[in-house]
Amino acid sequence: MIRDDKNIFFDLESLASIGKNVIIGKTVRIRKPERVSIGDGSIIDDFTYVSCGLTVGKYTHIGAGAVIIGGNAHVSIGNFVNIAPGCRIVAASNDFTGGGLVGPAIPSHVASEAIVADIKIADHVLLGVGTVVLPGCELPEGVATGAMTLVTPRIQLEPWTLYVGIPARPIRKRESKHILEAAARLDGSPDT
Repeated sequence: MIRDDKNIFFDLESLASIGKNVIIGKTVRIRKPERVSIGDGSIIDDFTYVSCGLTVGKYTHIGAGAVIIGGNAHVSIGNFVNIAPGCRIVAASNDFTGGGLVGPAIPSHVASEAIVADIKIADHVLLGVGTVVLPGCELPEGVATGAMTLVTPRIQLEPWTLYVGIPARPIRKRESKHILEAAARLDGSPDT
């Protein structure tokens, strides 16, 4: 494990598991680190906030200022994933349809029910700056989003496709051959 100095918000040894050559910025905030596992060669940049169960695969990058939240939900992020700065991965949200009051300060007997659903992000996914992923989304292998894209569970995403917009819409296919070949050649070093 590589440390970017000592993290000021939690003890790295309290993570459920941490791989080799992992870099975690010293201002990354992880609530309940015992619910978080991080694979070999992954990097989590400063000012990232995590408040849900989280599994991060190998050689994955989570950019500065990303927010991954979801209470009791779990977010699974595959291998070779790049999450650009400012992305929001939201596995729990309030129901805004009028079933009750909304917000974390509201007593449960008058609050609307939360929408809580796991999120799965497969291998080789790229999320552009400011992308928002809502509860229950599944992003298949090789999906990419342009900046500020909104991904909702109502949209059936196709593998190796580039999406943009609010809500996300496909604009073209991505080439997978060279990406998969490079991943297969990787010998365990993030610098290879």
